[in-house]
Amino acid sequence: MTALVREFTPTPDTAPNLWQQLGIAERGPKLYQALHEGFNYSIFDKLSLVSMLDKKQLAQVCQLAPATLARRAKLGKFTQEESDRLHRFATVLVAANTLFDTDMAATKRWLTEPVYGLGDKAPLDMLATSAETQAILDLIGRLEHGVFA
Repeated sequence: MTALVREFTPTPDTAPNLWQQLGIAERGPKLYQALHEGFNYSIFDKLSLVSMLDKKQLAQVCQLAPATLARRAKLGKFTQEESDRLHRFATVLVAANTLFDTDMAATKRWLTEPVYGLGDKAPLDMLATSAETQAILDLIGRLEHGVFA
């Protein structure tokens, strides 16, 4: 009896994750280097597109004044501090999007509306400091694991 054996070739996961869509390394030396050098301006455009926030709203969330944003567009690069704020937003966006099973409309709604677990503040209103950002990420972690207290 002869058995027919086919070679198994796994199909690669072709759908890029959110970090890949944004063009940002998820972690590690490449991320650190990009933050130190300053993100390319194109990341702002990608964040706006992926998050479904208009550029004015995203600039406000990331504390970028209109004049500063115009200068960065011309220069093509953000400062280290501005890049860190963009990364903070991206981190919360990715975590919230995972919480809502990649439903970006639900993610946007959650980010823009008051959340009881955050003292009735919208997550997007709490990205000014790393402590507030951590509070958002902690809440997302608790929600993912069913811990509501």
